[in-house]
Amino acid sequence: MKVELQHLTKIFPSRDKKGKDVVAVSDFTFSIPDGELIGLLGPSGCGKSTTLYMLSGLEKPTGGKIFFGDDDVTDLPAENRGVGLVFQNYALYPHLTVEQNIRFPLENRKGVGKLTKAQIAEKVLEAAKLVQIDGLLHRKPSELSGGQQQRVAIARALVKMPKVLLLDEPLSNLDARLRLQTREEIRRIQKKTGITTVFVTHDQEEAMSISDRIVVMCAGVLQQIGKPQEVYDDPVNLFVAKFLGTPPINMFRGRVEGEQLFIGGDAVLRVPGVRDGVVSVGIRPEGFIPEEDGPLLCKLHNVEVMGRDVSIVAENDAAEAPLIRAIIQSDTRLNRQADTVRFRLKPHKVLLFEPETGARLRFGEEERHG
Repeated sequence: MKVELQHLTKIFPSRDKKGKDVVAVSDFTFSIPDGELIGLLGPSGCGKSTTLYMLSGLEKPTGGKIFFGDDDVTDLPAENRGVGLVFQNYALYPHLTVEQNIRFPLENRKGVGKLTKAQIAEKVLEAAKLVQIDGLLHRKPSELSGGQQQRVAIARALVKMPKVLLLDEPLSNLDARLRLQTREEIRRIQKKTGITTVFVTHDQEEAMSISDRIVVMCAGVLQQIGKPQEVYDDPVNLFVAKFLGTPPINMFRGRVEGEQLFIGGDAVLRVPGVRDGVVSVGIRPEGFIPEEDGPLLCKLHNVEVMGRDVSIVAENDAAEAPLIRAIIQSDTRLNRQADTVRFRLKPHKVLLFEPETGARLRFGEEERHG
């Protein structure tokens, strides 16, 4: 099912007469192709859950339209939209068994969509097998782990074969290992069913790992849409660059003189097409190459071995943070006893921004990809 949002806006009125109304989502326009898994990503309070609730019908938009296929569902009640919604806290009925929780949406059907007991039992078993909990059908939620409870919530959403599956921070209550396993399961289930899915999270690694495309939001405003790697490699502004990446991007105060980028007193890179002036410089951790005669001089702080990679922790007076981090391959030769380290920079891993607005400043593509 294709989903289209046209100029979607949600404004919450102020709780007191003197306060300002809160714009949770502002003029959000976006099209989700049939069968894609979209990661709706942003920090807490950015409007991503509000967007999800407007898609589900639990929140009514202040303005704009929502289409499922060719149907305008903006004013359609939640129960008539054909969506499956999985909440952060699972929202299972504690007094019901797993089987009863899953079949609950089917038991409420009336008229043409009403199913027989045999049909309901068949669909429940099918959904339970899909999320691999068919051996737990007679247990109560209190007898399940957090990961198992989340699978029950997903099965309950899937049992009615929704047109659109909506997941609101579905992994945030799980430990790190279980989050990894469950997000892989969600991707497997989505691919198998082909249901158009919107996955809300503040965890950028989570979103990037399973999404066909990610939608980055900030303060209710859509910042960028694209394939995860494309958005990471080519962010449109400073917010997106800082938000994506683990470890985060290293930020420096820089300046451009005669199409040459300076960090402190070091001329580190040619930046054709960029006007002279002060710039914010972002360098991804994988953008550093240690070289004895490299142009960027840093004070060596520590070297951390992480298996296949090595993390060089260093200092530079022009850096915005006390420490910067460079990720290099473990077989790279490095004098770990030295007081300083020099780097050459990979042009396509260096990003320039206007300091006041955070707008991206692009330089010659032949330099960046050369």
